Amino acid sequence: MPRPKPVRYGLYPWTPAYGLRYIHPANRRTFEWLEPLGKVFEKIDETEDWILLRYDEQQFKVSGELFTELHQKPPFSFGDLVEEVEPEPGRPAHRGLISDVFWSESSDRATYQIVEKKRKVKRVFEAEELRNA
Repeated sequence: MPRPKPVRYGLYPWTPAYGLRYIHPANRRTFEWLEPLGKVFEKIDETEDWILLRYDEQQFKVSGELFTELHQKPPFSFGDLVEEVEPEPGRPAHRGLISDVFWSESSDRATYQIVEKKRKVKRVFEAEELRNA
């Protein structure tokens, strides 16, 4: 699905303690499995009753009440092709697609996980450790 312009990024700090009324019935199980707390979402659509959020290749209808828009756009987003700036000596640079975007409220910045050759790299990268490939 093409991204709307401008893309709006934000947090959806839902936990099971909030109850299920914030999540569309069709998305409850997968949204709960995603564990959305601390993850950055793209807001891609909005209706009177629901907003549509994207996380990687998944989309979720949720109540707009809990969505908080980020004041700055993360440097990378889902599907961006990136490579590691300074790999460990003797190892080739990791190169892959952004699959996860995490937000640290304490540092007010995003960190990233990538998929390389269809496998998620265990390491989480800071923005400065990656560049567009």
